Amino acid sequence: MNIAHDVKDLSLAPAGRLRIEWADRAMPVLRQIRDRFAQEKPLRGIRIAACLHVTTETGNLMRTLVAGGAEATVCASNPLSTQDDVAAALVSEYGVPTFAIKGEDHETYYRHLSAALESHPQITMDDGADLVTMVFSKRQDLIPDVIGGTEETTTGVIRLKSMEANGVLKYPIVAVNDAQTKHLFDNRYGTGQSTVDGIIRATNILMSGARIVVCGYGWCGRGVALRARGLGARVIVVEVDHIKALEAVMDGYDVMPIGEAAKVADVFVTLTGNKNVIRKEHYRAMKDGAIICNSGHFNVELDIPGLESLSVAQRQIRPFVREYRLANGRALFLLGEGRLINLAAAEGHPAAVMDMSFANQALACEFLVRNARSLEKRVHGVPASVDQEIARLKLASMGIQIDAMTDEQVEYQSSWQEGT
Repeated sequence: MNIAHDVKDLSLAPAGRLRIEWADRAMPVLRQIRDRFAQEKPLRGIRIAACLHVTTETGNLMRTLVAGGAEATVCASNPLSTQDDVAAALVSEYGVPTFAIKGEDHETYYRHLSAALESHPQITMDDGADLVTMVFSKRQDLIPDVIGGTEETTTGVIRLKSMEANGVLKYPIVAVNDAQTKHLFDNRYGTGQSTVDGIIRATNILMSGARIVVCGYGWCGRGVALRARGLGARVIVVEVDHIKALEAVMDGYDVMPIGEAAKVADVFVTLTGNKNVIRKEHYRAMKDGAIICNSGHFNVELDIPGLESLSVAQRQIRPFVREYRLANGRALFLLGEGRLINLAAAEGHPAAVMDMSFANQALACEFLVRNARSLEKRVHGVPASVDQEIARLKLASMGIQIDAMTDEQVEYQSSWQEGT
């Protein structure tokens, strides 16, 4: 095997290929883009380093980039999100250099980031901005060759906009996360379903009747709250933004500070993109048996060192459930090491919703190849025309048609002369 890689076991590749093919059936938009890319080769010779969750859906994105002529390399964006059979299939079945092992430690994670950058990318593709951060902090020698990058998630966009504001962003970035066909669907329906799926797979708890705290009422939080309520849970929303808190109230949820929610809830989920949302004083207030997890990008949303300092005993009670026994005799349960529970204990977003997200990624790369030299070194949105085209293709794949405005309606909307 001459393809550079570091994966768990290449013998898993045949199973990984079957799972990638299964996901592809639910990704008709990306499949159409891949067919066009195969004919037109818009990415011919472009080196792309991707730091993404190495899942079946990502497998199909890599296939699409390669079909477009790209030389793609991928590493994991989260130590617990890798699907080892998919990683093996990317290497053995599709010839994509892959550096990802489920459960890899901190040192291995960053070694894999470095390995991906050894491809000397012209485009960086991120899910959380770790790759671009490493370029700017440790591999500035690569910057002259980079024409641009893309970013998949809210946390990463926040980091990149901070870089832009501080004058350290060295090349243009397309904020794929901010496309409407991404965050309105992937974040809400994908995160909503997969987070609840991860919690249930890890714990086998009954959601109906449970009090579940959702920290953060952005699109991801909205999705989790919606799905949890759909299963009969009593949902409490914790927010720091008055408008989002008001929206949660008017959507029918209880809203309260985390200090109050900690006293009454059974399950806690953080989706804020911030750090130490749940802290030592909150752990002390929790009921015996409280379950704590995160579905935001990084495990820093939970003060895990604080939880460890409060515990007098620990044990792994289920594959993704760690028990922390406190001095007051209560037991708290942390899921998936505080990392993304929807990917640690489940399979992440359904392929049907990642279809739109990764269609945005593929088309953003094509956009960069065509336009990067004229783009300012800042964070750019996905062009509205691309967003609309992805929505059109998705609806068509579902057999759904919509109306078009008449000439009279177009004229009316564009005119100021015709009054009421």
